[in-house]
Amino acid sequence: MTDQPSPKPVKNRFPKLLAAGIAGVIAIAAAVYGIGTLAGNAGGAPECRPAVELARKVAPFATGQVAAVNVARSPLKVPDLAFKDGGGRPVSLASFHGRTVLLNLWATWCVPCRAEMPTLDKLEGALGGPDFQVVAVNIDTRNPQHPKDFLKQIGVKNLAYYADSSAEAFQKLKDIGRAFGMPTTMLVDPKGCEIGTIAGPADWASSDALKLIKAALGKG
Repeated sequence: MTDQPSPKPVKNRFPKLLAAGIAGVIAIAAAVYGIGTLAGNAGGAPECRPAVELARKVAPFATGQVAAVNVARSPLKVPDLAFKDGGGRPVSLASFHGRTVLLNLWATWCVPCRAEMPTLDKLEGALGGPDFQVVAVNIDTRNPQHPKDFLKQIGVKNLAYYADSSAEAFQKLKDIGRAFGMPTTMLVDPKGCEIGTIAGPADWASSDALKLIKAALGKG
């Protein structure tokens, strides 16, 4: 009986498969959530390239209370979001062209949003004017009077009231990978281009926030 050749040892491929799987998950997460960067569509919007240059200058100021702000790494034109003012008149993001905007989407059912609102009011009081405005858009879909009552109760006096009862603004930002939960805040340049985005609350009345906004306005 002839001797059969000894079988070749089977290499344990599990570590390689595991590494490949982890790499795949990271790649998917980066694509979906924009981990580490805020990349726009390939090539981006040419008119938004100056906003990316500005974002690089703003990046060092994303510290402390606003450390979670992710600055834009590629040109992104923010969709022309539609909402209404306190009188029910149609408004859109394009209405604020020529002015740097801190766009904030919030709701009364969002506890972090409620805590953040007074700081947004103080930021508008400190820096609001011809060159800058905090545009806080409420996306409650039920009682339209409830958010107005809430703002009155907490003493908001500087913020103009805007609302989108359809919550389409949130959906449009979600579609471009810029909204994952509430609150969602975007810093938008005078041409409607993204400078930076933050998912979650921040203390917008802090010295860190004031420095970041001033840097975006070229006053840092």
